[in-house]
Amino acid sequence: MVEDVGVSATHHGCRPPPASQNLLSGSPLLPNTALRLSGGTMTQMDYRYTLLDDCHRKPLLLQVDDKPVNLFAVLEVKREPPNRWRIRGCFRKIRLYSFLFGLTVTFFIMASYILAGDKKGLLLTPSPYHFSSLVSPGPLTFNLTAVKDYRQIKLVVESITSKVEFRSRQVPERKAVVNAEPHIFSVIPRHFLPGIKNPCWYQEHVGNISSDPYRTNLYGHYSGRFRLEFQQLRNVFREHLLRHDGKLYRMRCLPYFYIIGQPKCGTTDLYDRLRLHPDVKFTIFKEPHWWTRKRCGVVRMSDGFHNRFPVEDYLDLFDQAAYRIQGKPTPDGSGGPSHPNIVVGEASASTMWDNNAWVYVFNNTTEGEPPVLIQDLIHALQPDARLIVMLRDPVERLYSDYLYFGIVNKSAEDFHDKVSESLQLFEGCLTEFTMRSCVYNTTVNNAMPVRLQVGLYIVYLLDWLTVFSREQILVLRLEDHASNRKYTMHKVFDFLSLGPLTKEKEAEITKSPASNTRRPADKNLGPMLSITREILRDFYKPFNVKLAKVLQNDSFLWEKSSKL
Repeated sequence: MVEDVGVSATHHGCRPPPASQNLLSGSPLLPNTALRLSGGTMTQMDYRYTLLDDCHRKPLLLQVDDKPVNLFAVLEVKREPPNRWRIRGCFRKIRLYSFLFGLTVTFFIMASYILAGDKKGLLLTPSPYHFSSLVSPGPLTFNLTAVKDYRQIKLVVESITSKVEFRSRQVPERKAVVNAEPHIFSVIPRHFLPGIKNPCWYQEHVGNISSDPYRTNLYGHYSGRFRLEFQQLRNVFREHLLRHDGKLYRMRCLPYFYIIGQPKCGTTDLYDRLRLHPDVKFTIFKEPHWWTRKRCGVVRMSDGFHNRFPVEDYLDLFDQAAYRIQGKPTPDGSGGPSHPNIVVGEASASTMWDNNAWVYVFNNTTEGEPPVLIQDLIHALQPDARLIVMLRDPVERLYSDYLYFGIVNKSAEDFHDKVSESLQLFEGCLTEFTMRSCVYNTTVNNAMPVRLQVGLYIVYLLDWLTVFSREQILVLRLEDHASNRKYTMHKVFDFLSLGPLTKEKEAEITKSPASNTRRPADKNLGPMLSITREILRDFYKPFNVKLAKVLQNDSFLWEKSSKL
């Protein structure tokens, strides 16, 4: 039974975000109210906005004009004693104060409603290009005016790069990982079926055999496409049940390999080519985003919290592949799987980097970094899992990301403004916290109008390497894949130990047109401004240098950029 996140999410580890996440637009200040900002100066430049937050403070957005302040300053409000009213103008003032009193009461009613636990309207990870739409006009409107002066932005980048450091994370013990998600570990066994390449096991099927096994699956509730897929699985469900000692069992499987990232780096093209291989099967759709979002009830990033998707719903997505591996069982239950060498893949491009839900999962922690990451969970369940990462020049990735997810008013100039704003937010975080804390800071990630943090590949890769060996992670470059698909696909085939292909099938896989390329309308916008490219290249350089050193491959410096 699927539990409601509003009541029982705490039992499984997922908790709602703090109520203050909705306090984005601020509220009118009462008369005779004085504001005082405390906090050190961030850089020698004028900021027109600030973000009042860290993982443990309630966020509030404030416009501050013509004064350099810390982006994480603390707002203090003092009431001054009201002046005595004069008889003349009394009624005018009564109307004014009545109006302000009404606004105050409305504000507190809304705050009480939020604190009462209604999370349907709370935002976890809003779309990266619509943060400004969350801010309502008012006296405390968050001003997103970009600093366009080149020298000032260069100072911001220099400040950021001077604070770059790469520290080892504290890897949690297995007990802590299990306690973070006990239900998952109660469903998935520690050992899998022998003689099968893919991690699979038999799970007893309880209940009425004629009942719909996918009736409560939440993936089907939110998409007609999923419902159609489940209808096809439903038609053949019973014939794949295995009888043994008077009981019925269904085969369950996890992925043998994961394509974990990064977005706008060619993961869709890699997925489309890999699924043409006869020994490879995937989930019934490309990106379930279960580990990063659905697990904690995030269906769409702009819709807030829903019921969390249990691990059983995730496992249902592999049923089609499980049927293929298993084949049709014999009536007496004898015989082995029909295709034991088939492997199953999962290709959510958010898996490598998106831990934005951590602050809500572990909202009682005193640390500034997530204590348990997604890779800790996957490794505890599948220590032999294989991982594929596709990367590209982070500068070009960011522009492609902006063009793909942006909706209106896209332009090279607008992209430059958003880059400037994001750099200032990131630099402001670094004045108070470590680099890893800022990379995983949910508030900063949500506030940045472009996703700078996704291109900090080495930060995420180092964290994955704390639990998985280097031999279990294949890192590819989109630039190499675009110029020689046959070479990269054979690297993937070897990495997964796949069987040989006929020449015809190999040609079909390697010579088919590229998938998910830039839309014509976005191509017409042209390249980013040269000044923007230079700023971003300086920003990403220390991260790329570390990446190239870890991978022992200077091509990951991206010194000769290829515009894809």
